[in-house]
Amino acid sequence: MLILMVLPASLLHEAAACTRIVYKGPNGTVLTGRSMDFPLDIPANLWIFPRGMKRNGEVGSNSIEWTSRYGSVIASSWDIAAPDGMNEKGLVANMLWLVQSQYPAFNKDGNKKGLTIAAWAQYALDNFATVAEAVEAFRKEDFVIVTDFIPGTDKYTTVHLSLSDPSGDNAILEYIQGKLVIHHDPAYTVMTNDPVFEEQLAINKYWEHIKGNVFLPGTNQASDRFVRASYYIHAIPQTDNTRIAVASVMSVIRNVSVPYGISIEGFPNLSTTQWRVVADQKNLVYYFETALTPNTFWVSLKDIDFSEKSGSRVLKTDKQQTYAGEVSGQFVKAAPFKFQGI
Repeated sequence: MLILMVLPASLLHEAAACTRIVYKGPNGTVLTGRSMDFPLDIPANLWIFPRGMKRNGEVGSNSIEWTSRYGSVIASSWDIAAPDGMNEKGLVANMLWLVQSQYPAFNKDGNKKGLTIAAWAQYALDNFATVAEAVEAFRKEDFVIVTDFIPGTDKYTTVHLSLSDPSGDNAILEYIQGKLVIHHDPAYTVMTNDPVFEEQLAINKYWEHIKGNVFLPGTNQASDRFVRASYYIHAIPQTDNTRIAVASVMSVIRNVSVPYGISIEGFPNLSTTQWRVVADQKNLVYYFETALTPNTFWVSLKDIDFSEKSGSRVLKTDKQQTYAGEVSGQFVKAAPFKFQGI
């Protein structure tokens, strides 16, 4: 996430670490939860973006251009990137750190269009209603995902992207050695950080032979979080009771979160959890909480006007503002932030 562009090089060895899970209950109950882990506070605001927004890839004259087909609610990072969000069709996009990411070369004067990595998730939310639709479009590789050096450092922003929808479908998109790798299967309900997703699956396969109610790996490293999340997301109650389902998913995300203030040098997948999200894709409700505020609150997308003339709106959470209950009516009109590019 280009949110890291403001950090000194010494902290980049403790890079962002996150966990993402998808819960599938009876009667079409689908929820996606994620944690955002980072060694420093990440000022996050919630934004409402309407349909009809004209956007570009923010990488110069050779940027891709599009107009948003769907409205969305997103969580920003420093108001320069959208690492998480859900659109009005229930598609959820999450960006998580992946050190092994390597993106294709981008030529500002070449034939291939570019898209800043800061808007990768937003592009999906703006344009697609389902995972299958998104995967089909991304496979065409009509544009290049563009990252860059973090200013003042020799470090690149490196993330992979997960997508889920109300049908329970899932996809993980990674760039490995400059090539796009797409893992598309409804079974891919858990994702963390390194290693690459294929290796995460292999590690979890080993742990499937060990009963989770007897022993689970307990550290906060990405591979251990993957195993615990994979066990608990299937161990919690299978229910269509929204209150119980949301609480259960949030409890799993808290279980794989990192206690506040924890950050150990040399362990890139061990950083404080800054905020958490649970997206209810059946009922279109976006639940949000930060580590430094006492309440979980939520946004009902069904109560939002996403029409083009409605404009963008923001709910400030970047200074530990406290909210309770449903907050869609507390967003205020604001000019949309500009995605960080090159």
